[in-house]
Amino acid sequence: MSTGAILRMLDRADKEVMKLTRADIGAVYEFMHKFRHNPENPGLNLKSLNGDARLMSARVNKDYRALLLHIADRDYLLVAVKHRSEVYDDLTRYAYRINRVTGGIEVVDLAPVGDSIVGRVVAPDPEPEPAQKPLFDAYTDTQLLELGVSEPLLPQIRELTTEAELLALLDRAPQLTTDVLFALFDGTPYDDVLKQVTDPVRADDPVDPEDFEAAAERPATQVTSDDEALQAMLGEAFERWQIFLHPTQRKLVERKYNGPARVGGGPGTGKTIVALHRVAHLARQLPAGTDKPILLTTFNRNLAADLRTRLLAVGGQELVARVDIVNIDRLASRVVAEAKAGGSRRVVDDNRVSELWSEFLIEIGESAWDAEFLAAEWTQVILGQVLNSRTEYFKARRPNRGRSLTRAERDQIWQLTERFTTWLDGRGVWTWRQVAQRAARLEMDRVAPGESSGGVYRPRYRHVVVDEAQDLSAAHWKMLRAMVAAGPDDMFLTGDTHQRIYDNHVTLSSLGINIRGRSSRLTLSYRTTRQILADALQIMTGEVYDDLDGGEEDLAGYRSLLRGDRPVFRGAPTWAQERDLIAEQLRSWGNPTDGSVAICVPTRELAADVISRLEADGLPVVEIGPDGPKQPDGVHVGTMHRFKGLEYQRMIIAAVSDGLVPRQMISRYRDTDPKRYQRERQRDRSLLFVAATRPRDELAVFWHGTPSPFLTSRLVQRQLP
Repeated sequence: MSTGAILRMLDRADKEVMKLTRADIGAVYEFMHKFRHNPENPGLNLKSLNGDARLMSARVNKDYRALLLHIADRDYLLVAVKHRSEVYDDLTRYAYRINRVTGGIEVVDLAPVGDSIVGRVVAPDPEPEPAQKPLFDAYTDTQLLELGVSEPLLPQIRELTTEAELLALLDRAPQLTTDVLFALFDGTPYDDVLKQVTDPVRADDPVDPEDFEAAAERPATQVTSDDEALQAMLGEAFERWQIFLHPTQRKLVERKYNGPARVGGGPGTGKTIVALHRVAHLARQLPAGTDKPILLTTFNRNLAADLRTRLLAVGGQELVARVDIVNIDRLASRVVAEAKAGGSRRVVDDNRVSELWSEFLIEIGESAWDAEFLAAEWTQVILGQVLNSRTEYFKARRPNRGRSLTRAERDQIWQLTERFTTWLDGRGVWTWRQVAQRAARLEMDRVAPGESSGGVYRPRYRHVVVDEAQDLSAAHWKMLRAMVAAGPDDMFLTGDTHQRIYDNHVTLSSLGINIRGRSSRLTLSYRTTRQILADALQIMTGEVYDDLDGGEEDLAGYRSLLRGDRPVFRGAPTWAQERDLIAEQLRSWGNPTDGSVAICVPTRELAADVISRLEADGLPVVEIGPDGPKQPDGVHVGTMHRFKGLEYQRMIIAAVSDGLVPRQMISRYRDTDPKRYQRERQRDRSLLFVAATRPRDELAVFWHGTPSPFLTSRLVQRQLP
């Protein structure tokens, strides 16, 4: 009696499927359903090809055939969907084997392929003469195989002499081969490619080149067997990230960690995607129930809403029902409300803290201390470290604060902060930093009684997943640490300190979150082109960033496989003339008003000027507010802070001028507080970097007067005459 079979789809097959008509895509889905039920169904006509023991074909409909790899017993892999004539004409074009480095199954079509998806924006530059020397002549076959290059493709790789030929080959090459060859082509040293590209996807266990059953289970074999995922492919909203992960990403998602783990990486490398799939992976292992033992949180309110939408796309409503998705300040506010610790106080934005301190100091006649210094000391040290007494403040470390303080000065500051807190209470207000500090103390107090008195402590969550981890304060981290019991898979963090746009600098190990030995980094950007990425990296030249744990982190190996036009850099004598450049650039793009283009500026006043100019030109303009764009169409305009988490096809970054980027006001700290000056300058550079990595295809950068010092001479000299 026939029984069912396992049938999984290889990631390369889905690209072929999505090129079919909707009716034929539906036929593929029906075929997979029938095959799983009974592969011996006569209508499927399953048979071996050319006597090969593993390579098989089956009938999808009258025009198309499924190419299958027989893994073991009743376990099959759908590797391609081809027109029936292609399947039988030349079977020698298909090669399959287990990669000895990754341990994953690779199926390669050795026949020439047409248009390359890698060059999706513009065609490669025409080459006047083919290079006389093969592109990879400097590397032996042994070296390329050690990097994980697919062995069946070696003869064709040896013949490559132009970038156009490379792009055509890599459109059908396995993922690791694509990553390796592009890195080598871009001039990355061999040892760096080995470390940054190959090692992250290297198999954890010894690879048996004949064990296809084990190979099918490894992260390097990118497959799906989820019916819901396959049905999603039939819908118009399907995106590949919902189903398929890069082998590096999948390995991080499915790994079992002995404690907190962190995944870093530059913009567009898929950190949020990894966080979402990690949540789904953890949720699928939960015992049945109706509670929410997994927390998914981030700093930004908009991003939290986006995380919910994306997680629904990944796992569906049943999975989302087991996850608490909330931004970090709302979570802290909930904790405080549960304890009835907030009273009737109104929460004011943290941006007003310096203003409130200034008002308070004037009111009490205190002139010895600077309001901004006290505001930073209060928020970053006293509230940030959840310090409850003068004694604790005397003992506290003050990293990144610049100016050292005597014991007497600390005593004065403590007394002033106590008076300031009372002053705020009298006004019936408190700040989000105060809410976070109170919530952290409440959660820490929940843990302490259980440990000291033998009582049972029930943590709020079994797993905590944090996206955009670089934006959280020390108080946030203390609260989260108390919300989940220390142990395997307790905390999973994703973030990039190069994108830190808020003044939150922490060392996680000092907060009870030890990520040493459990930090990984993603280096492949899926969002933007190689040309935009190269210029964005120049903006970061000379800056040193931390790794959230006292060490340093760089963007070495950060790369893209996508190709496009070089970004435009242009200056103008005045702001009025620069606005003319903006209008001219929009006209050159066809004045698109479908929400695919955005204009980014440093200040709200400049944004208002741009909006007025565009409206005068008859263009519909949508301002990006704290909750994102108010509507999807139109030309979007906003300040740099508003672009975190957004993405556009084309972007203009305007007013990148000295005195605006970085802000002129930070110059006063250059001599009086050098550490603060450096921190503020780094934050402004990060804002520009975030903005420059939002566009997918085209970027234009403008300035008036003197260009920003963050724009290197190479970028400035590129401007059009």
